[in-house]
Amino acid sequence: MAAAVHAEALKLRRSRVPWATAGATVLIGLVGAFFMYVLEDPERARTLGLLGAKAQLAGGTADWPGYFSLAAQTVAVGGLLIFGTAAIWLFGREFSDRTVTDLLAVPTSRTAVVLAKLTLGLVWCALLTLLLVALVLVLGALLGLPGWSSETAARGAGTVLGTGLLTAGLAAGYGLAASVGRGYLPAVGVLFLTVLLAQVLAAVGHGRWFPWAVPALLAGAAGPAQAGVGWVGLLGVGLVGLGSAAATALWWERADHR
Repeated sequence: MAAAVHAEALKLRRSRVPWATAGATVLIGLVGAFFMYVLEDPERARTLGLLGAKAQLAGGTADWPGYFSLAAQTVAVGGLLIFGTAAIWLFGREFSDRTVTDLLAVPTSRTAVVLAKLTLGLVWCALLTLLLVALVLVLGALLGLPGWSSETAARGAGTVLGTGLLTAGLAAGYGLAASVGRGYLPAVGVLFLTVLLAQVLAAVGHGRWFPWAVPALLAGAAGPAQAGVGWVGLLGVGLVGLGSAAATALWWERADHR
């Protein structure tokens, strides 16, 4: 298992994908800071025209709780795309680069290979979420946002990290899609489909029954009325994450990779 994790870490280090996902995470933090900057001053929003209007339509308040709430919502929605991309790359590259047969020739069990990829993906997503929290703290301080307290910061950071963890668990499903589809494209299709369905079902009030919508609802993306997803929503997220991991390991053990 340790050897498999080391091998996967080397692949990740030599790829441009970590830099791309880190850049996307930084962009999320900067966009959130821009929204806070606009919301601080209505006159500033009018000066910025369309961009300012969009920032105001996003709602929220220009303070620390508002910034953390916005960060949690963006990691729930944008995290599906970013974390999903990471999972798709981890599994899909073996088929697209035609290295899967070489990978299976090493004296390491297929299950260990899958667990190594999933472990690395989870750590990767956790680091990206921590990066976003750090950006929120730095940019919020630079903006001089009101409402700071250690309790507010701890609660806000915990919400962002918890949302990121739930979203990272859901990303395991895209690794399964990349494996079964033997490449990137089928998994990308599944990624866009789940993101679209999450938005639609959340908008019509049935998001808690669709696991990919649950993190965003918990973060308050659909308003406080839908923030309580209950045990059904959390159970769905857990089943998708664990079920996808188990199904991926089973598929790699039994599928013909020729």
